[in-house]
Amino acid sequence: MSLRCLLVVFALSAWVFPRSAEAQSEARSFYAGAAAVEITPTEFPRIISGGFLQGRADRANDPLFARALVLDDGQTRLAIAVVDTLMMPRTLIDQAKQRAAKATGIPIERMLISATHTHSAPSVMGALGTGVDEEYARRLPGWIAESIERAATNLAPARIGWATAVDSQHTNCRRWIKRPDRIGTDPFGGQTVRAMMHPGYQNPDYVGPAGPEDPGLTVLALAAASPADTQRARPSRPIAVLANYSMHYYGAAPVSADYFGRFCRRFARLVESRPRPDGKEDRAKPVPPFVAIMSQGTAGDLHWMDYSQPARSPGIDAYADEVTQVAFEAYRKIVYQDWVPLAMAQRQITLKRRVPDEARLAWARKIVERMKNPKTPTSIPEVYALEQFYLRDDPQCELKLQAVRIGELGIAAFPAEVFGITGLKIKAQSPLETTFNIELANGAEGYIPPPEQHPLGGYTTWPARSAGLEVQAEAVMAETLLQLLEQVSGKPRRKAFVPAGPYVDAVRASKPVAYWRLYDMTGPQAADASTHKNHATYEDGIALYLDGPLAPGIAGPGQTTRAAHFAGGRLKAALAGLGVDYAIECWFWNGLPSDARAVTGYLFSRGTDDARGAPGDHLGIGGSRAKPGRLFFDHGDANRPILVGTTEIAPRTWHHVVLVRQGPNVAVYLDGQPKPEIAGAIPSGTARGGRQLFVGGRSDGQANFEGKLCEVAVYDRPLRSEEIAGHYAASGAR
Repeated sequence: MSLRCLLVVFALSAWVFPRSAEAQSEARSFYAGAAAVEITPTEFPRIISGGFLQGRADRANDPLFARALVLDDGQTRLAIAVVDTLMMPRTLIDQAKQRAAKATGIPIERMLISATHTHSAPSVMGALGTGVDEEYARRLPGWIAESIERAATNLAPARIGWATAVDSQHTNCRRWIKRPDRIGTDPFGGQTVRAMMHPGYQNPDYVGPAGPEDPGLTVLALAAASPADTQRARPSRPIAVLANYSMHYYGAAPVSADYFGRFCRRFARLVESRPRPDGKEDRAKPVPPFVAIMSQGTAGDLHWMDYSQPARSPGIDAYADEVTQVAFEAYRKIVYQDWVPLAMAQRQITLKRRVPDEARLAWARKIVERMKNPKTPTSIPEVYALEQFYLRDDPQCELKLQAVRIGELGIAAFPAEVFGITGLKIKAQSPLETTFNIELANGAEGYIPPPEQHPLGGYTTWPARSAGLEVQAEAVMAETLLQLLEQVSGKPRRKAFVPAGPYVDAVRASKPVAYWRLYDMTGPQAADASTHKNHATYEDGIALYLDGPLAPGIAGPGQTTRAAHFAGGRLKAALAGLGVDYAIECWFWNGLPSDARAVTGYLFSRGTDDARGAPGDHLGIGGSRAKPGRLFFDHGDANRPILVGTTEIAPRTWHHVVLVRQGPNVAVYLDGQPKPEIAGAIPSGTARGGRQLFVGGRSDGQANFEGKLCEVAVYDRPLRSEEIAGHYAASGAR
């Protein structure tokens, strides 16, 4: 073949076969535009939503905005808008999208519109005891559409980059688990409230948080493209920032954009106060102002208060300053790219609502009949009585879920209030390197607690428009969004990373027959980390993925150790072939004072489920009946001796414990000590039904453990004291 033919073939192959992303970035331009449209009401009073009962505003304390960002990679154009409001119904958002699509040509399915979730804005969606501010709601779609239209008008060549900071200081779980002797009453008269929002600081009626926080603060930045800029240079003209953080709201007098608005103003001032790289101002033509946007992450059970500590209120301005500074430090480290691919996908799903039965409706009718004004409830029972009829009349709903790809950055959009653990699930499994979640996007269908949170009760589970979807709604939405992220990225999801340090290596070296680390983010299966696939099952009454012990050797440097919080439920397993001689170890954190009940709680049990008298092996913590706060071992038989330890274990402290059974001999080791905490002889009776194991409770369900457990390993032989000490030393516990 001649040289000329070879050149022709090479040219054709370059045209036919797709180029790499790097090659595409050299040939394409990226565009971005941003705008903010003020939506502050000028006439008062206004109806305010955000509480159980209807609120009122008589003035504006700071401005509200609809802020929009439009991106274009040369093939795909999409819009993201964030509105200073509590939440918006899908019908209102669809109206805004239709208007914006008509004005800009951006397809409706490539628009994402969400609420900041300020609790201090006019109500545009009825919920609980609040109606709709009809006049304001009629105007809002036009304002949102205008923000998107202006952002599209401001499109200009741009560069893009992003970064994520870990900010655990400014968000915490606000949903806490109650003591079993402090269970609360729901509006329907049932004793169901094992978990509730806002427990109060260091309230002794509560044991601990019901879920983890999501501390990720992500910053997506756009800057005008300039030939003088190098990849790491400061942007010559910043265009916009889209930040995302999982914190519910701070609390501000209405009308107010809450901390979201303050963040945007402060971030803009920090950006605009920085000198241009060349020290000169470009006055050749006016340019659109910089736009800072803060979007709401998965903050359904998160808030700024740390209820484990004494009360502290920094004030909304100081709080906003601190969060802004964290975001700005991340922003300063961003490495910009000239071009990245864009993609967006959406899917509509139908979910059922938890409609009331006839008994619940009869209860509701009695309350409504006694109300002076059925349209305006004045108490929580009245609120929930009215809500039952909304659910009855609208038994299912259609939801719109979306995923966005911006290069190796992903965005998942939920039309609901989402718990922090759900956001962590998406981030851990997303096929893209960095992902953040936006809740209350494209609609608002109330709280979607993970299925394991429903048995714990509380107002995020009480059936109403604010929390009325089916129990599996969270699981369905999370799976749908992961599929959409796979679609837009063209890659399979990742397997969630489970960190392992020297302690885990030491446990595995001892060859357990089952190893339940309790790092699970979903139930009801507890994954076995040994090679035997002896998975266990979580019963109802267990919260997942809480912080574990401060032992860096368990998860490894810089990683968080995880644990499950037991609140009435047990972990159940059946291990075939487990003989009379065995050992079990775990870490535990007891949340109950020793005077709360006769037995503070059982850590481990081996026997037959629900067998009368609970024959078998049981390791527990003594309570008010005897030996308070000390470990004890019994066989469920009042005629046999009880072996009791000597160390009084303080509540809310982490400890490592190992139970060793060798024939009639029992030894219990605490915190790696070479001398057993408990040592004695009790004849074994585990041969019958001995394959059933229970962690976090006794075989008959009496005095189940109240607190956190993790790193549960079972061995089909006795462990030696040297092995046990080696495991503990490898944990690096302090």
